[in-house]
Amino acid sequence: MSRATRRIPLVNLSHYRSGTPEERARFVRVFGDALKEFGFVSVEGHGIDDGLIRRTYADVESFFHLPEQVKHRYHVPEFGGQRAYTPFGKEHAKNRTVGDLKEFWHVGRDLPEGHPRRPDTAAYNIWPEEVPSFRTHTLALYRALDEAAALMLRAVAEYFGIERNTFSDMAQDGTSVLRVIHYPPLKEKFIPGAVRAAEHEDINLLTLLCEGTASGLELLTRDGEWIPVDTLRGQIVVDSGDMMSRVTNGVIPSTTHRVVNPPSAAEDNTRYSMPFFVHPYPECVLKPLECTVTPDNPGQPPITADAFLKQRLREIGLIK
Repeated sequence: MSRATRRIPLVNLSHYRSGTPEERARFVRVFGDALKEFGFVSVEGHGIDDGLIRRTYADVESFFHLPEQVKHRYHVPEFGGQRAYTPFGKEHAKNRTVGDLKEFWHVGRDLPEGHPRRPDTAAYNIWPEEVPSFRTHTLALYRALDEAAALMLRAVAEYFGIERNTFSDMAQDGTSVLRVIHYPPLKEKFIPGAVRAAEHEDINLLTLLCEGTASGLELLTRDGEWIPVDTLRGQIVVDSGDMMSRVTNGVIPSTTHRVVNPPSAAEDNTRYSMPFFVHPYPECVLKPLECTVTPDNPGQPPITADAFLKQRLREIGLIK
């Protein structure tokens, strides 16, 4: 199959949420097989209101159109990029030193002081007062994506034939973040040798990506071929991260992907995207599922989700 026609599988989450036993079983099989082969799968019937996505994008655009000095007021270095604003070019891919051609904002989970799963850093959100509806819309989208993610994590557990809540319990009260990203036109902002998002793997369990406003996302297949991933209206693209790969002992890979620069001046437009990164709670221990361990593949040693996250944040330049 050629690069132009190869596509990741498409599933309908409503079949798992409320379908017949046959529809549920087919969802589990296709969803799991897609993650196993590609590390990516497209999902429709996810229940996320299209109007909410549109309203959130409108707020995102309003914020990123603010003057630089205003946006920088919301950058909190000690948060390590985990909440509020991260400036253009600050984040770089692992094993690279050139920053990506993007700026972004993170919305996290609000847990009360004293909650046993409240993180020790970046534990609360900051809101841009210049865009009053930003808080309402991003939190609503966060909750909707969080609910959809819990269903998908249960499906992954069923795929492995283990307790259905295995992965969703890991993400309960986890440090999941909604990232809203602005990729400005290259003619406006550029760093020599940089791309919009250099090839990388996600850190977390799963990523749910609402449709972007322009093309550019590509994944690297197991046979070394880059193929485009279309995030179409009404669909969410889901990919698996390093934590999922670690827990499944590599059965589900953490797939390399990137966002390439516009191929021509005519296509050099602004791009926005909104990935939701599904993270476990900080003290969750990441260790291989027993069903994936073999004498030849014992897996990596246990590590807490918090320690793993901080290790990766250092590698991508967000903390020291």
